[in-house]
Amino acid sequence: MTSVATGIARKKKISLSELLLRISMFLVIGVITYWLGFNLVIDPRAFLQVSINGINNGLLYALIALGYTLVYGIIELINFAHGDLFMLCSVFSFAILTELFGAKAPGAKNFALLLVVLLLTMIFGAIVNVTIERVAYRRLRNAPKLAPLITAVGMSFVLQWIGLKWVGSVPVNVNTVLPATKYQFAGLEVAFKTFVIFAVTIPILILFVFIVNKTRRGRAMRATAQDKDASRLMGINVNQTISFTFAIAGAAAGAAGIMWAQTIGTVSYNLGFQLGLIAFTSAVLGGVGNLYGAVLGGLIVGLIQAYNDGLTVGPGQRWSQTMVFTILILLMVYRPGGLLGQSSQEKV
Repeated sequence: MTSVATGIARKKKISLSELLLRISMFLVIGVITYWLGFNLVIDPRAFLQVSINGINNGLLYALIALGYTLVYGIIELINFAHGDLFMLCSVFSFAILTELFGAKAPGAKNFALLLVVLLLTMIFGAIVNVTIERVAYRRLRNAPKLAPLITAVGMSFVLQWIGLKWVGSVPVNVNTVLPATKYQFAGLEVAFKTFVIFAVTIPILILFVFIVNKTRRGRAMRATAQDKDASRLMGINVNQTISFTFAIAGAAAGAAGIMWAQTIGTVSYNLGFQLGLIAFTSAVLGGVGNLYGAVLGGLIVGLIQAYNDGLTVGPGQRWSQTMVFTILILLMVYRPGGLLGQSSQEKV
């Protein structure tokens, strides 16, 4: 009994390096908390207004990040083409809604068309993503991991080229069909577009989480993520399951694409590079392979950017990307698996 107790006591001892790591972590948390608290005290209304803006962008990042984390969870592939798929979906929604249907101003008819084009854009994203998986990735599943990774980068350039030929090299302004109405709540200004983002994004996120966690197809996805060979022995069609995963990831990119075009008001061929990088950062921040982590990471990145750019006391907009990646690096030092990466044993 004495030796067992001694062994347990030894396991509880903390090394000097681990102690210093924990102290530095608390210092970083303290500095960030002080900065946010100081801004909250000196201008509460501005702080809350900036928070609303951060949540808006964070929800869009979460939709894109879901695509990264779903694909990684199934085949452990970082699909670098996903950001450019989001770009292509935003361009597609602009072409269909504005150029084809002629919806260029707010109105009941155009808003109904927006819902139709939302569905069409999600289907478009799903079809393109499944095609990419079938043509570019399927034959490389048993290849060294570097091969599909390079292929994903190549597909990213292919999609960028398509976007360049479609809309040109100059950003295109989108005539949104969403009204510019703003509402006042306790001194806070909330745009109508904010409600639309919540009304579209939240149900889609809930639906995807439900599919993965509660449906038979979702169980097949989780089984495939755990062991593809065992899944085949249990009668699961692995190819079909992976294609379905790419389909819902592409649908999420489609929803994010049309919401970005209608709320931000611009589309461009290189939009996917920056937004894709931010969304991938969100997935890593929350715990890549974890659905809830992707959503949490997207919201955190959106808030970090908003606080950095909009708070009274802060580094300013030119340091936005630096702040995001600095916090990501610090988090990887303290929690290499991400915020939720170690709390779930499932990859999807």
